[in-house]
Amino acid sequence: TVLVQGESGTGKELVAKWIHYSSNRAEKPFIAINCAAVPATLLESELFGHEKGAFTDAKATKKGLFELADGGTVFLDEVGDMEMGMQAKLLRFLEDRSFRRIGGARVYTVDVRIISATNKDLQKSIEEKSFRNDLYYRLQVIPICLTPLRARKEDVIALASHFVEVYNKDFNKKVQGIAGIAERMLLDYNWPGNVRELKNVIERAIILGNDETLLLEHLPLEIIASASA
Repeated sequence: TVLVQGESGTGKELVAKWIHYSSNRAEKPFIAINCAAVPATLLESELFGHEKGAFTDAKATKKGLFELADGGTVFLDEVGDMEMGMQAKLLRFLEDRSFRRIGGARVYTVDVRIISATNKDLQKSIEEKSFRNDLYYRLQVIPICLTPLRARKEDVIALASHFVEVYNKDFNKKVQGIAGIAERMLLDYNWPGNVRELKNVIERAIILGNDETLLLEHLPLEIIASASA
């Protein structure tokens, strides 16, 4: 199991996908779920599945994500927002990768890699009694901490150039590079939204620009204003 921690926008899901597609599980499913976006009452059904008639709206048997991803990877995004009761059930599953669908008696065993991610400080959550200590250690057999973009400014231009290539293809543009003053603005900016924000900035610039060079005027005003502040 792998736990990826870092601020929003640092690329936690990209890391999870890289791990999956670089492994011998690459031909098997990669399935992601945002634990914060699914109501606690539905998350158990999403992960473990349910039998027909298990509850009012269970009109048919449904396989859960762990079952569907057998042989592959399940990515639990925002795992730090999982409520305590569901944490206990996840911990039990992690012990031997076995589970029962809701309303069922049969025990299923699957072979899935679990990669979790969170932007929360789980050590603090443990102290506040909102996250289980035993689950934390079970999830972070391999811990990965992603540094925010403001702490690795040397990557900004390389990433920006990569996104220029990506969006040149997407929008049939021919931007060849970034003007020097625009580069300086990108380097001076603090990037609160991390890599995701940089990606969006370059996408916008490629859409708006019609030159072979990405110019200062193509950048958002907040980036220009922050440099002169």
